[in-house]
Amino acid sequence: MRRASRYPKFREILQPHLVGLMLNHLHRAQVIQHKIPKKHQAADPQDAYLLDLAVAVQAQYLVTGDKRAGMLQRRRVGETSIVTAATFSRKVLQL
Repeated sequence: MRRASRYPKFREILQPHLVGLMLNHLHRAQVIQHKIPKKHQAADPQDAYLLDLAVAVQAQYLVTGDKRAGMLQRRRVGETSIVTAATFSRKVLQL
């Protein structure tokens, strides 16, 4: 995530130092100590775990820039909103 925040297309939206601050806060977050059930499928099988994880931790948002794999088209998984970095920045970070 830290590396991706420095990509030119994200640099205009996300300020790398704010991403670093967010990641530091995540390091202090709760660690999952149980096995996450595999309940969801995705167009890209390697993305399915992200859907399962988002539901397991009751995430409010799943942020992705992957438009080709269909994640954004899903819009939601459980109570989790699937959004772009720009939408997340606007709604949550109020940038």
